[in-house]
Amino acid sequence: MRALVPDYIETLKPYVPGKPIEETEREYNVTHVIKLASNENPLGPSPMAVEAIEAAARRVHLYPDGASYYLVRRLAQHLGVEPSEVFVGSGSNEIIELAIRTFTSIDDVALLSAGSFVMYKVALQSHGRKFIEVPMKAGYQYDLKAMAAALTRQTRVVFLANPDNPTSTAFGKSELEEFLAAVPEDVLVILDEAYFEYVDWAEYPNGLDYFHKHPNLMVLRTYSKIYGLAGVRLGYGVMQARLATYLNRTRMPFNLTSIAQAAGIAALDDVEHLRTTRETTWRELRYLETELRALGLPVPTSRANFVFADLGRPTAPIYEALLRRGIITRPVPGSGWPNALRISAGLHTQNERLVNAMREIL
Repeated sequence: MRALVPDYIETLKPYVPGKPIEETEREYNVTHVIKLASNENPLGPSPMAVEAIEAAARRVHLYPDGASYYLVRRLAQHLGVEPSEVFVGSGSNEIIELAIRTFTSIDDVALLSAGSFVMYKVALQSHGRKFIEVPMKAGYQYDLKAMAAALTRQTRVVFLANPDNPTSTAFGKSELEEFLAAVPEDVLVILDEAYFEYVDWAEYPNGLDYFHKHPNLMVLRTYSKIYGLAGVRLGYGVMQARLATYLNRTRMPFNLTSIAQAAGIAALDDVEHLRTTRETTWRELRYLETELRALGLPVPTSRANFVFADLGRPTAPIYEALLRRGIITRPVPGSGWPNALRISAGLHTQNERLVNAMREIL
């Protein structure tokens, strides 16, 4: 008798999201729970986006614009690219799935960095695709030289997260340029810049500076983080028009809701929300890094909106102790870090509470 599902589905370990606030309150009988687990914007969504969502909600009896015409053109204007070079999806995760389905076959191999975003592996395995993981180098950093050396004739796609999730580190311009020069044009490079807007580092490479020179480069970004629209599910990719054309062949119709499209257009105009979020995050990241290092934890300098705390011991007891204090953090064993917690930068009072709890527990 045949198995109901292929082996790669039978053995697939699903992505485990951060623990919800309501579930924590029920399980631990605590109140005033704070969630520092999912890299969400603690200031909330863009007020301008909320206003647009409320207006769009009155038209949800109608199907959305299947081409996301106005959102695509507003994004293109905002980014300084052509509308034909923009592809929008239900979160950048949908674009990752589509890219695998569109550009790879069962015999192809993907190249990943070990310890990086676990959803690359989940998405690849769910499509029965093979992948190779290259170890990170010291400092929780991508080793792009080693990844270039690991390219083979079977390699069809490479995933790069910059800044990385969950380690919060990033690689610089010269590293990326050297790597792109080493990649054959028939190998798709997916550069995931989900935390692009948070980076405060002169050496950080803007992926949009490279995709015209490298026709095999796809740059992904999201509205889930700095724009505070994680619940809307909205992401986008920038690439040469030929790649976007292929993605449009394989995506489902009406993949973006009318609410997501309206929110995405409005959020780009909310410059004040973006500025306040960025400045708040930078300030709180430095606070968390300083205080957690004072507890003896080797926390790398974050280029994102969260910190990566290597506890040097299994995380489960510490994670559990924090939950009992009403603080949700994020263990990341699925990414290959069984001794680390990922901690989102919250409001200052939240971060103080986390630091005080960690001091008690450790």
